Amino acid sequence: MWTYERRLEYPVKICKPDPNAAQLIISQLGGPNGELGASMRYLNQRYTMTDRNVAGTLTDIGTEELAHMEIIGAIVHQLTRNLSMDQIEKSPFASYFVDHTTGVWPSAASGMAFSSATFQCTGDTIADLTEDMAAEFQESGYDIEDAPEDAGADIGAGFDDDEDDE
Repeated sequence: MWTYERRLEYPVKICKPDPNAAQLIISQLGGPNGELGASMRYLNQRYTMTDRNVAGTLTDIGTEELAHMEIIGAIVHQLTRNLSMDQIEKSPFASYFVDHTTGVWPSAASGMAFSSATFQCTGDTIADLTEDMAAEFQESGYDIEDAPEDAGADIGAGFDDDEDDE
């Protein structure tokens, strides 16, 4: 069904761990407007689309959202690996660490677990596409350009050959 390339579309290389940044970014993975919900929304809504072109487009978008999940997962992993206990204890990420250590688990920054209740699949084309547009509008609120300059994470472009980092 899909062809998978064993490399990130946009490689991620984090220069230093930052649990504060990780806690914010994890919402983009499993938060109410995150990539996991987006991929599930599109991939499930496609089945009831009466126009096969629209169904195909939803498949394409849902697949792209899966790629975004992989990138966000790599970012969270790299921001949390090799944390010292002091870094963990002094961060809002500490409660996440208790249950998941440095595993990448989809949740919102608040700690709320991902839930399929954050998206809808009604079987009604207009309702579903309207919900998709609303979700994309909400998702656009996460603009990295609005982040403070001293957010702490030194994120550089480049490919990291270490398999554990992907």
